[in-house]
Amino acid sequence: MQVIGFNFSKISASREKEVLKPNIDTHIEFVNLEKMSVDLLKDMESSALDFKCTITYSKSEEKTEDKEKHKDKKEEMKKAEIAFEGNIILALTKDEAKDIHKSWKEKSLPNQIQIPLYNLILRKCTPKAVSIADEIALPSPIPMPKIRGGQ
Repeated sequence: MQVIGFNFSKISASREKEVLKPNIDTHIEFVNLEKMSVDLLKDMESSALDFKCTITYSKSEEKTEDKEKHKDKKEEMKKAEIAFEGNIILALTKDEAKDIHKSWKEKSLPNQIQIPLYNLILRKCTPKAVSIADEIALPSPIPMPKIRGGQ
C-alpha cells in the first residue's frame, strides 16, 4: 500500500464562551471506501478512503453506568470541537485491494492498513488543530514542550 494523495474537504471549529481544564478526546473514523482509476498506475489499483477526525473538548466527566446516558451526557458536556474531513488516495496491489474491499463490507479495515492510516491522519491533522485551537482560544490538543530553569 502506498499513499498517493491526502486531501481535506472540510475543516471546522467551534467553542463555547469558556473552556477551562477540559478533557480532550480524539476520534478518527473511516466513512467510505471507493475504487477509483488513476491512469499513471499500471499494475496497481487505487482507492479513495474518506475519513473524519474530531478533537472534542469536554468538561471533566462523571462515571455513568448506562452507555446511552453516557453518550447523551458526553454530548451535553461538550464545550468545543475541531473537526476535519477528507480523503486518502491509496495505491494498492490487486491482493491488497481485494482484502481491503472485502473487509470494508463490514465497515472495517485490516490492522496492518488501519494503524498506518490512523498515524498519517494524526500527523496531518494535529499540527493544524494546534494552530486552530490557538486561533479560537482553546488549549492545545497536545502538550507543548516547556523549558524549565535548572537547579
